Amino acid sequence: MSQGIRVAAVDDDRMLLDGLGTWLAQTGDIALTVAAATVDELLGDPRDGIDLVLLDLVLRDGSDPVDNVRRLIAADHRVLVLSVWSRPHEIAAAFAAGASGYVTKDHDLATLASVIRTAAGGETVYTPPLAMAFLEDPRPDRPRLSTREREILLAYASGMTLTTAARHVGVRPDTAKTYLDRVKAKYLERGRPTYTKLDLADRVREDGIH
Repeated sequence: MSQGIRVAAVDDDRMLLDGLGTWLAQTGDIALTVAAATVDELLGDPRDGIDLVLLDLVLRDGSDPVDNVRRLIAADHRVLVLSVWSRPHEIAAAFAAGASGYVTKDHDLATLASVIRTAAGGETVYTPPLAMAFLEDPRPDRPRLSTREREILLAYASGMTLTTAARHVGVRPDTAKTYLDRVKAKYLERGRPTYTKLDLADRVREDGIH
């Protein structure tokens, strides 16, 4: 990132794009290098060195928001959703598809620059709107986990051994295993088999568990 963060934006609001380019130039380390009205347009004119794509969820071409995220991820782009408030299930689904976070368009420059740096650096951006989207997400395939189940899942999926996760949470290893088995069973009931530590890490990300 020594040469600065190079950002692409997919948005069909020309005025916003012009303003965004001028705005980001003030940061000194972030530049809007590509602007496109659709994902097709961006992917049809591939550019090297894009560190992050800012994606509006609702575009005039009627393209599916989740599919747009998946296509950009498949093209090896990091994606940060920058949009007006959308329905909770759309935001949660975009995150599950691989987006690094969700930010509304009403943030000031300092906040926007901060989340861009975070996402471009490969980290996940958790914001209040994203957290609210997960709380209100009506999708039926998200199991309801107890506090202990969630704690063990997070600790174990983060890379800890089961023994270390148990110590971290404050329970015995055999109790931790019981909680973890319950988590796996609940996901299986929802038609989302979860067997390995990698599977569990995927569920943490997909369901915004934190």
